[in-house]
Amino acid sequence: MAASITQSGQTAAGWTLRDTLLFITFITFITETETVFIIFIIFIILMYTVLFLLCGALTPALCCDWFNHQFRHLNGESLKLLQQMGDQLTEAEDSPVAFSYRLYERMRNTQVEESQLRFIRDSLQLIFDLYRHGNHSSVTWDTDKSERFLIQTHRQIEELNQCFSTERHVSVKLRKYYKRLSKSTVERMGGSAASWELIRQETAHHLEQLDLLVASMASRRRSRRPSAVSVTTSRRRSAASVSSRRRSAASVSSRSR
Repeated sequence: MAASITQSGQTAAGWTLRDTLLFITFITFITETETVFIIFIIFIILMYTVLFLLCGALTPALCCDWFNHQFRHLNGESLKLLQQMGDQLTEAEDSPVAFSYRLYERMRNTQVEESQLRFIRDSLQLIFDLYRHGNHSSVTWDTDKSERFLIQTHRQIEELNQCFSTERHVSVKLRKYYKRLSKSTVERMGGSAASWELIRQETAHHLEQLDLLVASMASRRRSRRPSAVSVTTSRRRSAASVSSRRRSAASVSSRSR
């Protein structure tokens, strides 16, 4: 009987030790697994951070590539839709607000391309808001072409938004100009057809000026890029200079002998 009890106790003690060892092994495994998991999570976070920074750096370049090849075409289409959605545009009546030629001149002269891109985006956004939130039921514009004009304008805004990693407020002077334009035409004239035709006339001027701005940006970018001819000429001159120096060195060496 005593031997049986002792054997049972040893068996129980043996299972207890084994369970303890298994428990310790399990805890060690869990700890190591958690450590690996934490390291993996940190790695993923670092990778996403690097990708985010790279996207912030590459997006403007990709956007500018789209801008160079597509913007002037889309802007031309917008201008065509603007002209076709109503009667022929005329200069029969002057705008009560002086056109913002100085703003465009300042943008053409600036060396910071991002500022120019922001100006173009902000101008299109203010034009879009002017038509989208205004009540132009007094005019008999072509509905389809009017909607397509807004869709085209909004598409350009969205594409340009991809150029910037941070958002900035619209230029105060630009915003004030469009506010004065709206007050002096649509609000003062009670949203009449004549007031909206003035808005359409001024919008056409703005789209034309934006096209000129983009053309000047492209011209400046081309002038900064060395041509193949100039690079070849520079290389030839460099090679000729090296050859001349070698001949001079050889001549001096032969005389010294």
